[in-house]
This record gives sequence, C-alpha cells and structure tokens, in this order.
Amino acid sequence: MIAPLPDLLIDPVVRAALAEDLGRAGDITALACIDADARLEATFGARKAGTIAGLACARLAILAMDPEAKFKARVEDGDQVKAGAVLAKVSANARALLSAERTALNLLGRLSGVATLTRSYVDAVAGTTARITDTRKTTPGLRALEKYAVRCGGALNHRFGLDDAILIKDNHIAACGGVGEAIRRARAFGGHLVKVECEVDSLAQLVEALDAGPDVVMLDNFSLKTLRVAVGMAAGRVVLEASGGVNLGTVRDIAETGVDVISVGALTHSASVLDIGLDAA
Repeated sequence: MIAPLPDLLIDPVVRAALAEDLGRAGDITALACIDADARLEATFGARKAGTIAGLACARLAILAMDPEAKFKARVEDGDQVKAGAVLAKVSANARALLSAERTALNLLGRLSGVATLTRSYVDAVAGTTARITDTRKTTPGLRALEKYAVRCGGALNHRFGLDDAILIKDNHIAACGGVGEAIRRARAFGGHLVKVECEVDSLAQLVEALDAGPDVVMLDNFSLKTLRVAVGMAAGRVVLEASGGVNLGTVRDIAETGVDVISVGALTHSASVLDIGLDAA
C-alpha cells in the first residue's frame, strides 16, 4: 500500500494542465458536437503491462470539469497490471469527460511509465542489499508526482530539493577548497536533523571525506573494482551511494559491489509513457 499524495498537492498541477489544454475558448469540439446534458460512461484501460501510478490525477482532472462525476478505481497505485487490465471506470457529463481526457491520460500515463521503469530497476537488484533511489532530474512542475511514482515502483526518494539535505558536489568542493573543508562547513551550518552527503570521484577524496565524517558519500562514476575497494574502506561507517553510468545492464553488477544505495536519474528523465487509453463503454 503506497501512501497517497494529498489531493491538495495534485490539484494545482491538474488544473494548470487543464487550463493549458482548454486555452481561451474551451473544448470547441465537445461544445460543437455534444449535447450539454449528455452523459458518458468510459473505462481507463492499460494497453501494455506495467506498474500503475497517478490514478488520483485522472480522478481530479475529471472532477475539475464535472464535480458530480463518478470515478471508481479498479486497481491501486503500485499495482502491477497486465495488458488489457481495467484501471478505473468513470461516469460523467460527456463534454466534461472528453475535455478532461487528454490531461487525465497524460498524467496517468507519464507517472505509470516512471513507476514501470522504476520497478524494472528494483527487480534487477532483488536479493542484494542495495536500494534504488531517484534524483532531482525531474520534469519541472511534476517533481512531487514523479517522486511519488518512483515510490509506487518500489524505490526510494533522494532529496526533494535544495532545502531538505546538504549534497556537496564537485563544484562546491572546487569553490570552497576541498572535500574536508566543504564537509566541515556543512556540519557547522546544518542543524542536527540535516543530513550531509558529499560526492567524491576518487579513492583519495573518499579518504578525505571519511575523515571529515559525512552521513553519506556519493561515489561518482566509480568502476566496479573501485566501488568494491570503496566499500571495504568505508567498512560501514557511512552510507555509500553509487551514481553515474547506471542502466538496466549495469545496475545488478553495481549492487553486488556492496553499496547501500544506487541513484538513477533515468527513472524520471528517461521513462517512457505507459500506454493507457480511455474508451467509451
């Protein structure tokens, strides 16, 4: 059971997408062709197998156009479905439903695509101690929804933004004079609840980082051999995150080096839309 996002977070995204689609005059096709009081019953169905995320987006899109609409989900976010599965049934004013259709499908398909790709990565490392996590490489305006979809796919979330954890990267290190100095400054700045992570690109930087005591060290583009050495050097003192060069062909080997976390930008920046349709009953 995936903890759902509050409608309060989803509704502004849905309404902005509807406004973009409706433009200056609304759905002139529906207005021209369909009686104002006509009703329509339809089914959301998966045309390909996948993991579902974003049912609330579809529901809220339809309710925004017809507050009296009935939306009945047949599956839950996080469920893995086969091609042909019925995801939800809806009954609404026909004009309203057709005006909401594309927004509902765009968001449901996008988020289900993220969840489906995420599940592939999670399955690929099954049986190891490594966990898959996302990054901040999300679609502008959709971060909360895409990170929710990652959770629906069985993975973890990395930080949500610049304000909820300190992540020292190569340019921060260059600007302040070294790994150790950057970590010391971060420790002095952050409160006791703020995690500090530092990216390193060599074993020499790892030694410096371990001496300074961050909570997490990101091993950036390390080879498999060097990842194993790094795991031995850290000896459980910090959480080790592998990043860079991760794809479905490499993720299992990376996991088997003993790292704790593998961050994968592709979960959100390269996921394909899951093919979902809305068909009149």
